Amino acid sequence: MVTEKLPPHNVEAEEAVLASILVDAEAVSRVAGNLRPSDFFRDRNGWVFEVCLELWERNESIDALTVAHELSRKDRLDDVGGIAFLSRIVTELPTPIGVEHYAGIVERDALYRRLIGAAGQIAQLAYEGGPDADHALNRAEMLLLTLRGGERQRDFVHIRQLIDSFLEEPPEGEGAGAPLAIVRTGFMDLDTLLGGLKRSDLIILAARPSLGKTSLALNFARNAAVGQRAKVAVFSLEMSADQVAQRLLSLEARVNSTRLRLGEHTEPEERRLMRAHGTLAECEIYIDDSPVLYIPDMRAKVRRLEMAHGLDLIIVDYLQLMHGNMSENRVQEISYISRSLKELAREMNVPIIAVSQLSRAVEARPSRIPMLSDLRESGSIEQDADVVMFIYREDMYIRREEWQDSHPEMPGDAYPQGLAQIIVAKHRNGPVGRVDLRFRQEYTAFEDLLLREEDTNV
Repeated sequence: MVTEKLPPHNVEAEEAVLASILVDAEAVSRVAGNLRPSDFFRDRNGWVFEVCLELWERNESIDALTVAHELSRKDRLDDVGGIAFLSRIVTELPTPIGVEHYAGIVERDALYRRLIGAAGQIAQLAYEGGPDADHALNRAEMLLLTLRGGERQRDFVHIRQLIDSFLEEPPEGEGAGAPLAIVRTGFMDLDTLLGGLKRSDLIILAARPSLGKTSLALNFARNAAVGQRAKVAVFSLEMSADQVAQRLLSLEARVNSTRLRLGEHTEPEERRLMRAHGTLAECEIYIDDSPVLYIPDMRAKVRRLEMAHGLDLIIVDYLQLMHGNMSENRVQEISYISRSLKELAREMNVPIIAVSQLSRAVEARPSRIPMLSDLRESGSIEQDADVVMFIYREDMYIRREEWQDSHPEMPGDAYPQGLAQIIVAKHRNGPVGRVDLRFRQEYTAFEDLLLREEDTNV
């Protein structure tokens, strides 16, 4: 005859927790933050603990008489064994001093029971099978993530591992050679306008192709990580992690990205690359370059990262490449994605910068200055976002000669070469406005206009 094994539990420890609370007025405050009524294996013990918590929250005294009265009011006094049960556990309590120890035993066994339950659910996922094994793995992972916050399988790659390769021999054929309250963008005028990037905000950074939206997002990542020691997660759906790291290294060292990729940098550039490598290697920038990303996968990954290292800023490049609820209607899917990103920003209590494409309607207007209605595929992006920023560069739409013809009163050197306007078109908790930045095409860097020119020969 096979006897069914009971789940892990320790009734004596449960009763010791309750007895300690009944004889020590301060005991409940030492365990209330971690222990829950559902952690008790015996229902009656959970009911008594629940009553103790309710009395404590109402600042009422906790003893055998008050607990018995509260249980009677809930018609549960007889179910727990009456006041005789409360008196017995107090009498048998070895010492009221070790309530945290007893509570730890109860918590541990409750965790084991939940682990057994999660294992059953994971087994059921495996039995059900299906064509998407990755989705099943992610659901299984989420079940385990709710149980504990220990070590997790790494999805992100630390930037140090990526930029090391740029100081080694180039590949054959390519030549030789605490949590922050506010995350700053690193640009003076933009930080003044926005008040920084606020936690739980969804920030949309949108532009037409080739205007530098990915570059600006990476500038934000670099400035936060270097300037504030922020912990930054970058989801790059369009570029590989190596390409992102190359851009960051080129930006930090002020070295032409093409020469960096080919290993053709000069000796002064080599010295700058070494310094940049040291700077970036110490940064908490983590890059995930999964080409297919679903919202549940993203949520699981950032939770793991937050548990392992902490998290201050999330960047998604870019929104339209994400996958939502598999709706046949793309507008509905984008709406789901933008709403989910806002929910994730609030859940993780970090700002999320989502890069977004603009519709071709921009090109049809003479000014080509973006408007909120240009947000591609869904008006819900505007609705869900706390901040919407556009990049506008006049030199991308009009040649120097054409500009001079239309501005005969202006000197030739007034042509806005490399001048980028950052247009804050929506700011839920502050003013809107425009900020001018300088864009350095050769190393895809944005700079404050008042930034003093650096000596690039050292």
